[in-house]
Amino acid sequence: MANKKSPASGWPVIQGDYISGSGESCVAVCSFGSHLDEQGICDAGAGICGSCKTENLGLEKLIANTISNPNIRFIIFCGTEVKGHLSAQSLKALHENGVEGGKIVGSNGAIAFIENLDAAAIERFQQQVEIIDIMESEDMGAITAKINECAGKDPRRI
Repeated sequence: MANKKSPASGWPVIQGDYISGSGESCVAVCSFGSHLDEQGICDAGAGICGSCKTENLGLEKLIANTISNPNIRFIIFCGTEVKGHLSAQSLKALHENGVEGGKIVGSNGAIAFIENLDAAAIERFQQQVEIIDIMESEDMGAITAKINECAGKDPRRI
C-alpha cells in the first residue's frame, strides 16, 4: 500500500474530455488527438485519461487537474499530435521552458498562450510530474506497460 495524499475535493476539479480512475494513482494518460479506450486505460491503473486538443485552454485544464492531485507524478503522452495546435509539443515546451508574458516558451502551436494559470501553478506542474513520451502509440499493451512501469517508480510507495 502506498502512502498517498488526498486529491483536492471534487477531483478532477475542471470538466473536460476525460475519464477518471483512482485518485491514488500516480499516472495520468493524455491521448491528445486520439480517442482511446479511456475507461480501459483507467482500469489498467491510470488516475485519469483523456484527450487534449488545444494548446491553451486544453493545457490549462490538464495542468489544473494534475496539480490538484498530488499523487500524480507521471503523465504518459500517447496518441496522435493535434495538427496545427500541437498540444503535445506545447505541453512538453511548457514543462521544459515555462511561460513568458503568457506565451509558452518554445511552443510551435498557433495559440500557445496560458492565461488562467499563475506562475506558481506552472512551476508546481513542472516540479510535480515527469513526462513519459510514447507519442503516436495507440497500442493498449504499450500504454498499460508504461502505466505499470510508472506505478513501480511511484515515489510515494512504502
